[in-house]
Amino acid sequence: MTVIIIGAGAAGLIAAGSAARTADKVILIEKNDIAGKKLLITGKGRCNITNAAEIEDMIMQYPRNAKFLYSALYSFTNEDIIRLIEENGVKTKVERGGRVFPVSDRAADVVRALKKYAMKDNVTLMRGTVKSLIIEGGKVRGVKTDSKTIFGDSVIICTGGKSYPGTGSTGDGYKFARSAGHTIIEPKASLIPVITEEKWVRDLMGLSLRNVKITAYNQKNKKVYSDFGEMLFTHFGISGPVVLSMSAYLKNIDREKYRIEIDLKSALSEEQLTARIIRDFEKYNKKHLINSMDDLLPKAIIPVIISLSGIDAHKAANTVTKEERTELVRLLKYFSLTAVGVRPVEEAIVTAGGVKTGEINPSTMESKLVRRLYFAGEVIDVDGYTGGYNLQAAFSTGFLAGENAAKEE
Repeated sequence: MTVIIIGAGAAGLIAAGSAARTADKVILIEKNDIAGKKLLITGKGRCNITNAAEIEDMIMQYPRNAKFLYSALYSFTNEDIIRLIEENGVKTKVERGGRVFPVSDRAADVVRALKKYAMKDNVTLMRGTVKSLIIEGGKVRGVKTDSKTIFGDSVIICTGGKSYPGTGSTGDGYKFARSAGHTIIEPKASLIPVITEEKWVRDLMGLSLRNVKITAYNQKNKKVYSDFGEMLFTHFGISGPVVLSMSAYLKNIDREKYRIEIDLKSALSEEQLTARIIRDFEKYNKKHLINSMDDLLPKAIIPVIISLSGIDAHKAANTVTKEERTELVRLLKYFSLTAVGVRPVEEAIVTAGGVKTGEINPSTMESKLVRRLYFAGEVIDVDGYTGGYNLQAAFSTGFLAGENAAKEE
């Protein structure tokens, strides 16, 4: 039994180790010069391996085709991947929101552990670019690469989506799937920085804010998302963990605008914030307004807040009226932006879309159209929110695909 795996990322490495338990030979083909290239940049280089949530709660974190993952998530759980990583030399820790990271905060350590798991004696890691599948009589027979033809009993496609093409995720798997007759749900960006209508965000480029509350409303003024976290201003709009999570909920961003409200002082009520401002203005009573808010806000955002308030920036702090103070409080608690789009899919952390789930057996990850052809990871039309859920989906589907691809037909 020979299993061929295309792509040595999260899904591919787990699939290789899983298949190697029973297959005679596993050939893992990777077009990059190193395995796990995208893994190295996940979680800002720290690698958010998985989430510590219960499986039933975890299922709720996949906005599309969550039920498809039931068998995979129960066959290879978050506890299983944590155990695997630790057994291969990397200790883990749980942080806010159940996010699981390596204690070292180094994604390279996670890749090393996965490679140690994958590279059994019967596994060969081969550098090459797969050009096409070999399909005969309704069954996959092997692959053609840029240098040779390789025959095998099963093929697993673990090529990722279209995000971060520099890591090798260039949509190759969609081409292979189409050649096998599969339907591809249009790949779109998920977990992606947001473009805003307001151009003054450029003045705040590089400013990072922690512990802010961010809420998104659609054009019907219906709340579609709300959470606390860290965000970042960019030259085109906003980014950062809480914004990336929010982007997955802006489902019609290509057709409608969303109002984004940021609570810059989420730990304070409006009454507490008012009292705080009064104290600061008393402390700096003879200073200009623009120089009397340094204790309250990062310096970069103060001119923007004052400009939006319409108050004279050089007005003495002790002459600010009650009405003007009320306006400042409103701005700090309901700092508004207009989301008009997202960045290109190539900049997304995760791709939404991919091989239609209805054409894949969820219990085995085998194609329903071509025998012995399997799919795992981001190439499938399943995506999750931030927090380790996407990597868990890749690990779980990879394990299930590898296990079944190694079984005799």
